[in-house]
Amino acid sequence: MDTLYQLGIIQGRLLPKYQGRYQAHPVRYWQKEFVLAAELGLDLIEFILDFNEVEKNPLMRSAGVEEIQALSEKTGVGVKTVCADYFMEAPLHSSSDLIVEQSKNVLHKLITHCAQITVTDIVIPCVDQSSIVDEASRLRFIANLRSGIELAEKLKINLALETDLAPGPFANLLEQLGSQHVTVNYDTGNSAALGFNPMEELEIYGNRITDIHIKDRIHGGGSVMLGRGDTDFHAFFNALSKIDYQGPFIMQVYRDDEGVAVFKEQLEWLKSKINI
Repeated sequence: MDTLYQLGIIQGRLLPKYQGRYQAHPVRYWQKEFVLAAELGLDLIEFILDFNEVEKNPLMRSAGVEEIQALSEKTGVGVKTVCADYFMEAPLHSSSDLIVEQSKNVLHKLITHCAQITVTDIVIPCVDQSSIVDEASRLRFIANLRSGIELAEKLKINLALETDLAPGPFANLLEQLGSQHVTVNYDTGNSAALGFNPMEELEIYGNRITDIHIKDRIHGGGSVMLGRGDTDFHAFFNALSKIDYQGPFIMQVYRDDEGVAVFKEQLEWLKSKINI
């Protein structure tokens, strides 16, 4: 590919697992990753907002986002995107009014704080336990996201949806939400695991993609090292070359307990496929 892209990592992949969890915001030692990312020549870290210990996440405090900004300026590693895993545990389309109101409050605070720094995209996952599984949950999601969309439009933040919907239904959902600030987070590994065709996906909604997660997965299974799963990277990059994608590549790749060694191997693999 001829275009230069910013390359980043999902938070925590360069650090030991936090509380043994595969993906989590590493409370108390998240700052260390900025230096490691800079040493590897990475441009970005995509922050995680967890449900667990959400009040300890720097994105929830004005002083916290100031610390993020200071570390970014010191190391040259930016924060443009946030993966709001909080909404996997407390979906905006929950049938519980209490959960929905709490989630709305978290989303509004997150948007407000992200607008104070360099964040352009907040990824809202609607996958696994937060999947949009039927018409009722789809209608609740649309209704409950409205106030967040209004704030995101005002503050110029994208709400990038990550769903396990097939391309047609996903495109319909985007149309129903009716905002240019509701965009798409595309995950190469999740697409492969679901058996989707990247050519079809990008043809249908490629112009709405603002954030890309790079990973490899087995069809119907879990994450594996890049190049060892069923993700058709050739087809994906070919399809991507046909659209004017301006966002980053965020490596949400397979990890072990420690993080750095297996990441370096996959970083070299990815660099051989794209022009960084």
